[in-house]
Amino acid sequence: MKDSQKRNVTADIIAGLTVGVMLIPQGMAYAVLAGLPPIYGLYGGLIPLVIYAFIGSSRQLAIGPVAVSSVLVAEGISNIPGVEVLTPEFVGYALAAGLFIGLLQFLFGLLRMGFLVNFLSQPVIAGFTTAAAFIILASQLSDFLGFPIDRDLSLFQKFSYAITHLDRAHLLTVVFCTASMLLMWILKKFDRRIPSALAVVIPGTFLTWFFGLDKMGLEIIGSIPQGLPAFEVPYFTVDIFRSLFPTVVTVTLIGIIESIGIAKTLENKHQSYIVRPNRELIAIGLSKMGGALFQAMPTSASFTRSAINNSAGARTTLAGIVTAVLIGLTLLLFTSAFYYLPKAILAAIILLALPGLIEHKEAIRLWKFHRSDFFLMLATFLVTLIFGIEEGVEVGVVLSILNIFYRASRPHIAVLGIMPGKTYYRNIDRFDSIQSEPEALIVRFDNQLFFANASYFKDKIRELVLEENRPLKCFFLDAKSIIDIDSSGLTALRDIHRFLRKSGIDFYVCGAIGPIRDRLTKSGFTEEIGADRWFLSLHEGIVHFREREDKKAEN
Repeated sequence: MKDSQKRNVTADIIAGLTVGVMLIPQGMAYAVLAGLPPIYGLYGGLIPLVIYAFIGSSRQLAIGPVAVSSVLVAEGISNIPGVEVLTPEFVGYALAAGLFIGLLQFLFGLLRMGFLVNFLSQPVIAGFTTAAAFIILASQLSDFLGFPIDRDLSLFQKFSYAITHLDRAHLLTVVFCTASMLLMWILKKFDRRIPSALAVVIPGTFLTWFFGLDKMGLEIIGSIPQGLPAFEVPYFTVDIFRSLFPTVVTVTLIGIIESIGIAKTLENKHQSYIVRPNRELIAIGLSKMGGALFQAMPTSASFTRSAINNSAGARTTLAGIVTAVLIGLTLLLFTSAFYYLPKAILAAIILLALPGLIEHKEAIRLWKFHRSDFFLMLATFLVTLIFGIEEGVEVGVVLSILNIFYRASRPHIAVLGIMPGKTYYRNIDRFDSIQSEPEALIVRFDNQLFFANASYFKDKIRELVLEENRPLKCFFLDAKSIIDIDSSGLTALRDIHRFLRKSGIDFYVCGAIGPIRDRLTKSGFTEEIGADRWFLSLHEGIVHFREREDKKAEN
């Protein structure tokens, strides 16, 4: 083995072990968040990692249980009548959901349909994840305060119940959870590569056992099954699939965005390999499907663990296999060591991850940069918070699509003039020194011309012509930014031509790209306005117009 290969293997082993010691407590915590026994979180760190290591295109991406997917699964299955958390039926639904999610992501990759996630814009994702943070916070109030809170209560009811029953809070539980969060926060500030979660799990478990704190009311995890998971096809029926379908679609979309986004971020940092989005979809889909067949809770890409994997020096996907081996050894040898692990510590692990989900900086940036995107984020946040996660994603998708059509229906249109002493033209509203072309109106249309904006284009051109307080002889359409045109766009051009002709104004088209010229020629529009009214550049058309007017003046 070459020295460089030895260095890569050593780096991968170190990174894999580092991520593994972090994943053990996180996996159990996120399983509890998903309404499952902790063991299913450990199962989530086994088979999915191995499958992704052989198929995935990202070398540093860390797969496993994550907070957002966990709360999505918990909320979705909890809404099914008669299904209670921590019951075998709930576990069965969760494993079936993982199988369906994986299958859908796999099909997306196979059919190259990853583009569908573009209908969830960044403001929508930011609004959704911020709301999800508050939903997760509400779900952890019971383990933080040490008294039961009905999971069926709404978000605001949970907070209200917690506040009005603070006298029932178990002091030891609150102290354990708070101290754990504080210690993990300090360790992360010191060095993010330190497995801070494990650093509180080990002493917290020992103290609980040594002092018998469980007998003082501190809730513990209890028995965790020992051994590797068995192969088992999740039970499902058509009715179960129907019940899970909203959750499956929601987790699928969010999981794709998380995984591809994190993988692309790591790719940009290294610049030594290329992430293939469709291959990624196939890889994460198969990892979920394989995991579900070995009792793993639904998994996704973790930004935190991926960042740790990267900073710890992971060079290849071997790091993921090392992590899986560590989880496997834990399942075989050490599950009994977590018997006295306090639930308050698992709550602390989850709660400390929440600030990373709250996109307050993104909200400030959007308010300054693009107000409509800010309100899109705000709307998604409020709908998710008030009505639920699935409703928030659904509304987010609808708002994203409506936003696309709104922007496409009202594209930028600029009136141009010439820069003094130059041969190029700019927006007259942006430059004071711009000179308008005498007896001509020059307009640039900055979008494709199609059914969604054809009417707006036509009305705007008429409005600009009619508002001119000077006689016009020619109208120039700078078409260099028109990248496509459909039949509605062609009809709009014909209507504009007829309108201009009745007004005694010539119609010139300049700068159209080849495919647009070809399409308009085939449609007969080129011949309709005259072949001498088409120019490859705006300046060429203006020069032709000036020369024509000069000849008319001479005659």
